Amino acid sequence: MKIELKNVTKVINRNVVLDDISYSFEGGSVYGLSGKNGCGKSMLMRCIAGLIYAEKGIVKINEDILGKDISFPRSIGVLIENPVFLNEYTGFENLKLIADIDGNIQDEEISDCIKKVGLNPDDKKKFFKYSLGMKQRLGIAAAIMGMPEVILLDEPINAIDEEGVSEIRRIVRNLVDKNRIIIVACHDRAEMELLADRIIEMSEGKIIGERINEIAEIPEI
Repeated sequence: MKIELKNVTKVINRNVVLDDISYSFEGGSVYGLSGKNGCGKSMLMRCIAGLIYAEKGIVKINEDILGKDISFPRSIGVLIENPVFLNEYTGFENLKLIADIDGNIQDEEISDCIKKVGLNPDDKKKFFKYSLGMKQRLGIAAAIMGMPEVILLDEPINAIDEEGVSEIRRIVRNLVDKNRIIIVACHDRAEMELLADRIIEMSEGKIIGERINEIAEIPEI
């Protein structure tokens, strides 16, 4: 799996939110996007997911150009900003609706994903009664369901307690696979050190630096 960005530029309301970005993401690593709010982390994820298209440059997924050959990566899980689900449905029912669109995800896998993020698949509570942390966990479950080749997680630990943060970290690290690209945006630099193999620094819509981060051990779930 490979994602290539070549001279990607995005302008919104005359503001340059992505400024001539070139970078290659390859399977087998967790890439961490680091930088202040408004630096372009979420916008870069939206561009990779096909939720927006650049005015200039290209995004290539393997050999396909986004917006020309394909509308979005064929195998992708996304959590960007606040997770959105149907208020009157339970967590399982919401994920079941998504799984039915895919057509290849069985009920057992849905339940396993819900359990992985610390929720109960048999809980009859409707989504509108979920706490912020529960909503975030369900959003992560939706993003990893089906084990897609590309997983984009924007601030995945928002509203999650300390114990939950450790659980989410373990989940992400155990998703690492040679054919899978995981990109995580996180404002918490200390947490990024425990999560990402490569840390990409962004500022004012540009990539200003990158470094390899040695993670001593991948925790077991």
